[in-house]
Amino acid sequence: MRARAHAFLAASLDGFIARPDGGLDWLLQRHAQAPAGEDFGYAEFFSRMDALVMGRGSFEAVQGFDPWPYGDKPVWVCSRRPLQLLPGKPLQQTAEPLAALLERLGGQGVRQVYLDGGQLVHSALREGLLDSLTLTVIPVLLGQGRTLWGALPGDVGLQLEAATPYPDCGFVQLRYRVNAERNEAVAGDP
Repeated sequence: MRARAHAFLAASLDGFIARPDGGLDWLLQRHAQAPAGEDFGYAEFFSRMDALVMGRGSFEAVQGFDPWPYGDKPVWVCSRRPLQLLPGKPLQQTAEPLAALLERLGGQGVRQVYLDGGQLVHSALREGLLDSLTLTVIPVLLGQGRTLWGALPGDVGLQLEAATPYPDCGFVQLRYRVNAERNEAVAGDP
């Protein structure tokens, strides 16, 4: 049985997850307006995950963070090009297709995987591998940037599980089960 894949993302109201150059300044500025200590459910979400799979771009964005934001949780970085992994961190690089990686991890007892990175999450959507999507909508219109919602081979069904407004900063968080019909038969919700 494959590991279940979950995404936790933020996007502008017009659907962008980053500026055209990958910049996240708009998100950091808006997050600074949130009440002190508010993490929008991220810590609770992350505590339910057994492992993290991220794309190369996400890894390059976080590799300089101090402290390392993922603790001792195992992290797989998807990239075909060689990476300089961080010594002393539970990091592995893989070039295998996402479906094969999730199957392998599931065979090793990993049940819940956090997917991080727009291209990786879009790939999971395209391949029917994403089980849940938590999207925090940030009240800003960027007008252009990198979108998560690229071309898909067909409709992707979503079932709303929760909608949480954060009136102090204007954020709205939406939590969906992806391909709800397919996922009903899969056990082990996070």
